[in-house]
Amino acid sequence: MTDVTYDALVIGSGAAGSFAVKELTAQGLKVLLLEAGPNVGPKDFDPARKKAPASSINIWERARATLKGQPIQARAAFFTERFSHFFVSDRKNPYTTPKNEPFLWIRGRQSGGRLHSFGRVLLRWTDEDFKIRSKTGKGVDWPISYEEIRPYYDEVETYLGLYGNTDDVPTLPDGVYARPASLSPAEETFKRAVEGRWPDRRVVSWRYIAPDAERVPKPLREALTSGNLTVQYDAVVRRITTDETTGRASGAEFIDRSTGALSSVRAAIVVLAASPIESVRLLLNSASVRHPEGLGNSSGVLGRYFMDQLPCLAFGSFSQAKGWAADQSAPTDPFYNPSGGIFIPRFGEADPARGDFDYQGSVGRVPVSEKDDARLSFFGFGRMLPYADNRITLDRRRKDAWNITIPHIRCVMQAEEHALLKKQEQVLTSMIEAVGGDLEFIGSPTGLKEMGKGAFPEASAFGRFMFRTWFKKTMCMGAAIHETGGARMGETPEASVLNPYNQLWDAPNLIVIDASAFPGSGIAGTTLTVMSLTLRACRNLVEQYRRGSFSAR
Repeated sequence: MTDVTYDALVIGSGAAGSFAVKELTAQGLKVLLLEAGPNVGPKDFDPARKKAPASSINIWERARATLKGQPIQARAAFFTERFSHFFVSDRKNPYTTPKNEPFLWIRGRQSGGRLHSFGRVLLRWTDEDFKIRSKTGKGVDWPISYEEIRPYYDEVETYLGLYGNTDDVPTLPDGVYARPASLSPAEETFKRAVEGRWPDRRVVSWRYIAPDAERVPKPLREALTSGNLTVQYDAVVRRITTDETTGRASGAEFIDRSTGALSSVRAAIVVLAASPIESVRLLLNSASVRHPEGLGNSSGVLGRYFMDQLPCLAFGSFSQAKGWAADQSAPTDPFYNPSGGIFIPRFGEADPARGDFDYQGSVGRVPVSEKDDARLSFFGFGRMLPYADNRITLDRRRKDAWNITIPHIRCVMQAEEHALLKKQEQVLTSMIEAVGGDLEFIGSPTGLKEMGKGAFPEASAFGRFMFRTWFKKTMCMGAAIHETGGARMGETPEASVLNPYNQLWDAPNLIVIDASAFPGSGIAGTTLTVMSLTLRACRNLVEQYRRGSFSAR
């Protein structure tokens, strides 16, 4: 492979990488995709793996995964053995955190990345996320606005075929929908109760994509059929190479995951899409004479301002509705559970409880007797501000299974986050109770609070004991799985790693397109914004490449 120079090299095949190869191949570039894990297809989605958990806590599934080498991955809030092969081995992929400041790094290494295990919810951000400093005086503004990214939101949603409804919510812009999404009867009741009591709070359906029956993400599948894409699976990239004269990216060195063989590849442009922590780790591990502190780190900002969203989890029942109902909006899938649920966006400006948080959940979708109260669950997401000392560095004392230096992750809440998370939990609790809900527990990185019957009252005493014991390790920073920052974009090279088009200031033929580019954490899922920024960044890079800005050396 060392004798071939590609137009573009893409590292990672998840939400960002799959859209990158789609765009680059469609524009006629010869592209090499390096994926650290194996190729996956229909064989990896065996319906026989779809089994009901032994209990709602699924303690034994988590225990088995832990024994098999996934003690971190098994702590994901909604972990299930069905997806265990879509999560990494923690034994082979270690990382470190400060003592008493845990961070859950939930990750997948295979074609499609975490697209096989995420909730498939795609939500737009607003200028309350992009221009937070202008609106609140906190954090930092993005160098782009909602209006600049809106056409790319439109394009991605149209391409993927989004399920959703026109809701006309100022704090959650409507998207382009191919099909409507439904609420359960219990959710309709919940919606009427909340919106009737608080005019500036809205309860809307999820905006989501259905599972892909072909099991290969659509953009990756399209790129594969273009004739312009070469894929090297099981290719663990250890460093990005650079030209000693220009300082620009020239390709990459990678290790065969199975054999340990080292190879290298050359490309005129490089697209880094490995997920926030991994992309930063790779840039830091790509130090050279021209880039002594890491590739793209002349400002000293690389790795800094790392964030996740503030997580909280609540379970209970809703006495105003009985039983449950299946959602028929999307086709039934033999491997995945039905999609759908409710989303409560950031409240309107007139609501006195308004804050930078939102809630995703469901009511009346869990099977129970028609005489029983409907079950409810919510996961809250809150904004985290960027702090310079929340950062990804290298722990040079340890290596992974391929002898690559591992990352050290620090993501610690400050007083601002503690106050916001307290409000986030209090508002959710009071809102649910006011409309006839009965919470059994609510918890976050600040701890677990049980009420009423307590957490999972139908579970065994041992299961409940283990849930309480593990909760602090499960609901800590990282649990939202919406990590951002570390290679943020900005207006100047002195205060950022990337320019407003995701190009490395220090090597402009390299773009970083995953959420490490984000200057702020936002409060909704990151995936739609990642996909949209990828199209924007790739088109800008190709335009420069065609003008001759980056010639292969």
